[in-house]
Amino acid sequence: MPRRPSSFTQADISRAIKGAHDAGLAVGTVEITKDGTIRVSVEAIKSETTRSALQNWKAKRNACET
Repeated sequence: MPRRPSSFTQADISRAIKGAHDAGLAVGTVEITKDGTIRVSVEAIKSETTRSALQNWKAKRNACET
Protein backbone atom coordinates (compact mmCIF):
# COMPACT_ATOMS: atom_id res chain seq x y z
CA MET A 1 0.00 0.00 0.00
CA PRO A 2 1.63 3.29 -1.08
CA ARG A 3 2.01 6.16 1.33
CA ARG A 4 -0.15 9.18 0.76
CA PRO A 5 1.52 12.58 0.69
CA SER A 6 1.67 14.50 3.93
CA SER A 7 -1.01 17.12 4.50
CA PHE A 8 1.49 19.51 6.13
CA THR A 9 5.16 20.36 5.94
CA GLN A 10 7.78 21.30 8.47
CA ALA A 11 7.67 24.82 7.04
CA ASP A 12 3.94 25.03 7.86
CA ILE A 13 4.66 24.16 11.48
CA SER A 14 7.57 26.60 11.67
CA ARG A 15 5.38 29.40 10.28
CA ALA A 16 2.65 28.71 12.86
CA ILE A 17 5.12 28.74 15.76
CA LYS A 18 6.93 31.84 14.48
CA GLY A 19 3.61 33.65 14.03
CA ALA A 20 2.57 32.92 17.60
CA HIS A 21 6.00 33.96 18.87
CA ASP A 22 5.93 37.21 16.87
CA ALA A 23 2.47 37.95 18.30
CA GLY A 24 4.00 37.88 21.79
CA LEU A 25 2.74 34.45 22.80
CA ALA A 26 4.70 31.71 24.57
CA VAL A 27 4.11 28.47 22.65
CA GLY A 28 3.29 25.47 24.81
CA THR A 29 2.47 22.59 22.50
CA VAL A 30 1.70 22.01 18.84
CA GLU A 31 -0.96 19.50 17.78
CA ILE A 32 -1.41 18.26 14.23
CA THR A 33 -4.57 16.38 13.27
CA LYS A 34 -4.90 13.75 10.55
CA ASP A 35 -6.42 16.28 8.15
CA GLY A 36 -3.40 18.60 8.53
CA THR A 37 -4.89 21.13 10.96
CA ILE A 38 -2.17 22.70 13.09
CA ARG A 39 -3.15 23.86 16.59
CA VAL A 40 -0.71 25.89 18.65
CA SER A 41 -1.41 25.90 22.40
CA VAL A 42 -0.26 28.96 24.25
CA GLU A 43 1.22 28.77 27.76
CA ALA A 44 1.16 32.47 28.57
CA ILE A 45 1.36 35.89 27.03
CA LYS A 46 4.86 37.31 27.15
CA SER A 47 5.38 40.28 29.41
CA GLU A 48 5.39 43.70 27.77
CA THR A 49 8.58 44.48 29.65
CA THR A 50 10.48 41.63 28.02
CA ARG A 51 13.33 43.08 26.03
CA SER A 52 14.63 41.70 22.78
CA ALA A 53 18.13 40.30 22.45
CA LEU A 54 19.18 43.49 20.64
CA GLN A 55 17.81 45.68 23.43
CA ASN A 56 19.63 43.56 26.03
CA TRP A 57 22.86 43.88 24.07
CA LYS A 58 22.49 47.66 23.77
CA ALA A 59 21.74 48.02 27.48
CA LYS A 60 24.80 45.94 28.35
CA ARG A 61 27.05 48.00 26.05
CA ASN A 62 25.80 51.29 27.51
CA ALA A 63 26.40 50.04 31.06
CA CYS A 64 30.02 49.19 30.22
CA GLU A 65 30.75 52.55 28.66
CA THR A 66 29.75 54.69 31.64
